[in-house]
Amino acid sequence: MPPPRRKNIFRLPIPAATTIYVRKGYNRVLAEEFEALKVKRAALVQDKVEAHSQGDLRENFGFKAAKEAIRAVDRKMTALDRFVARNTFIEIDPAAWLTKPTDTLQLGHVVTLEKQDVATKRKHCFTFLVTTHGETAVDEESGIECLPHNSPLATAALGLAVGAEARARLPAGESILTVRAIRNPTPAELDRLLTAIKPPEIEDDTADL
Repeated sequence: MPPPRRKNIFRLPIPAATTIYVRKGYNRVLAEEFEALKVKRAALVQDKVEAHSQGDLRENFGFKAAKEAIRAVDRKMTALDRFVARNTFIEIDPAAWLTKPTDTLQLGHVVTLEKQDVATKRKHCFTFLVTTHGETAVDEESGIECLPHNSPLATAALGLAVGAEARARLPAGESILTVRAIRNPTPAELDRLLTAIKPPEIEDDTADL
């Protein structure tokens, strides 16, 4: 059996397919971003053709710049295409979050979580809106932060009732989580926390490490 090629030895594993909850309109934003990249690429190809007609390619910096820009756009298009192909996106209307039951922690709830670090025994208390993929806003008026539903902290806490505990392995270390309160957000909180939907910032996993 021939040895594996070097470029495959140190490549990060391909992320597993998953279901991602997003806000209404997210799929449209993904499609618009891909179309915008296609338009940008077409313009760069035209720049490359025009630069190519200017003579000696060895010192033709316009040609080289256009060529590199096309490669960068191609990488973004490939990464976005893979992101869409690997995942299933379920669109959610945040209006439903205003009145949903609060027996257990679900997407769209405001939760107060106590986190105790297992190693240091230190306790910290946080209040989050458990929200859809990619949300990172902070409400300066109430102090509530967005916590994406697929983050390690949310994944460990979802489904818990008030007073329930769960052990979670977080990036900062192992912790014990305790749900202290669950409530629905207010319309004003949603207005301040949910910003305009943007395309994802996707890491290019096609490059060699």
